[in-house]
Amino acid sequence: MAKKVITVDDSATVRLALKGPLLKDGDDVIEANDGVDAVDILKNENVDLMITDLNMPSMDGIELIRRIRRDGKYRFLPIIMLTTETDDEKKMEGRAAGASGWIMKPFTPHQLLAVVKMVCSC
Repeated sequence: MAKKVITVDDSATVRLALKGPLLKDGDDVIEANDGVDAVDILKNENVDLMITDLNMPSMDGIELIRRIRRDGKYRFLPIIMLTTETDDEKKMEGRAAGASGWIMKPFTPHQLLAVVKMVCSC
């Protein structure tokens, strides 16, 4: 079943690497440049899944997740954190904020789609 996915990353290259496999899997993809952009987009869009980078200017991924979780509309939205961080403390902080899963950069299309299927029942 097709999902509407928002990808949030300050790198256009990473957004493209996410978009390709998701489109091939039949999903619709909306792109956001950072957390602030994502919050603005989500005011007018309904999505089934969010994939967000951790380290971004303006608003990082953890703050973005906290804001999204405060909104009743997205309280149960599957959110995948995408990062190069290997620190367990950051992973715990992401989970405490409400991240549903974690993908390490660099990733393969197969890894991406496996995690999407794992966290998303949509």
